[in-house]
Amino acid sequence: MKTRGSRRAAGDPEPTSSPPSDREPRAPIRVTGGGRLFVVATPIGNLGDLSPRSRDVLASVRLVLAEDTRRLRKLLNHFAIHTPTRALHEHNEAREVPRLLADLAGGADLALVSDAGTPLLADPGYRLVRGCREQGIPVLALAGPSAVSAALSVSGLPPVPFTFAGFLPPKAAARDQVLDRMAPLTHTLVVFVSPHRLQQELQACASSLGPTREAALLAELTKVHERCVRGSLAELAVWAAGAEVRGEYTLVIGPPAAVAAPAPTPETARAAVDGAMAHGLDLAAARREAARSLGISRKSLYNLLMQDPLA
Repeated sequence: MKTRGSRRAAGDPEPTSSPPSDREPRAPIRVTGGGRLFVVATPIGNLGDLSPRSRDVLASVRLVLAEDTRRLRKLLNHFAIHTPTRALHEHNEAREVPRLLADLAGGADLALVSDAGTPLLADPGYRLVRGCREQGIPVLALAGPSAVSAALSVSGLPPVPFTFAGFLPPKAAARDQVLDRMAPLTHTLVVFVSPHRLQQELQACASSLGPTREAALLAELTKVHERCVRGSLAELAVWAAGAEVRGEYTLVIGPPAAVAAPAPTPETARAAVDGAMAHGLDLAAARREAARSLGISRKSLYNLLMQDPLA
């Protein structure tokens, strides 16, 4: 039998039967009657990607927060959702976040959305989410579209591990500094590229990360004219110089090519054996360890040692 208090509102998390372990870190205690912040992913191109649960939440909360309320209103109007909206961006966060936290503590349910995709990934909202966590206000994720995961999944480049760097700085000096910090990373990189600086930013990536590094440039993800251009960073920069630039771009940059280790020489083979014996191994064990560390068979190691004039 269901009681009146057992009904879950739209967006509530599924109940769990197992109590939290005493060993788990304790979250701040939620004030009775407080509201919730729903972090809602929105379509990155195809409006059909907004989930039914997200629609229900956007229609039921007191207020929807977004960086650009004009774009948000187009989305809400498409689904006949009439919830009030409010702008939240880097220029008003310091003023708005305390007010919003007070509204949430007072019982209001609010939704935070991105202009397109998953909030906080190159979008405002971090201060609000952190403030909620610090005050014990529940923050609930409504998962959905993300240009980052979408681009990774269709790029044909190694998806994990990866580093997401957001948008590159518009000024060349700051952009070069960011890219130089990423240059030592040996895994896949994902960046958002401005359509207004497409060729310049691709050329900067080629200069800092290596012109031959494999990459995929994706545009209009999930839309009718979704596109993917693959090639080296240098080739993409040349392509962009003559391309008709349309839409938003996500650049996936594959790992740098592995540098082949130099082939072992008689000298390096002897040094590996001597080093192993210096750690207390007998000759047979030292040869096994030397072969393992050099990535060769024991027979190959023996042949190298026979070429060593000091053997």
